[in-house]
Amino acid sequence: QVHLVESGGGLVQAGGSLRLSCAISGDIPCLAAMGYYRQAPGKEREMVAAADARGGFIYADSVKGRFFASLDRVNHTLDLHMSSLKPEDTAVYLCNADLCGSYFSDRFGWGQGTQVTVSS
Repeated sequence: QVHLVESGGGLVQAGGSLRLSCAISGDIPCLAAMGYYRQAPGKEREMVAAADARGGFIYADSVKGRFFASLDRVNHTLDLHMSSLKPEDTAVYLCNADLCGSYFSDRFGWGQGTQVTVSS
């Protein structure tokens, strides 16, 4: 079994900062990458930050320069540092993992995510 726990988030004023963390544990023979997605009410789920083939991250245009992700491959944790937050960043943030051939979300479903609310 594989477990994924998302934490962090909360309520912050526009211009503020937050850090999200995602930890994956259990029977993980291979971890290729991890990434963050978000879903706002009435909107499609969108990618926020996903690992690229060179070990870096690609970011949604809407968060470039404001959000930074870091992946700890030893401890299987992904952090998302968010700054200069805007009300339009309000969403449930979800974590996913590429388990070398299958995604956590496909095998076990999406987690509950963590709520980020940015007030104007």
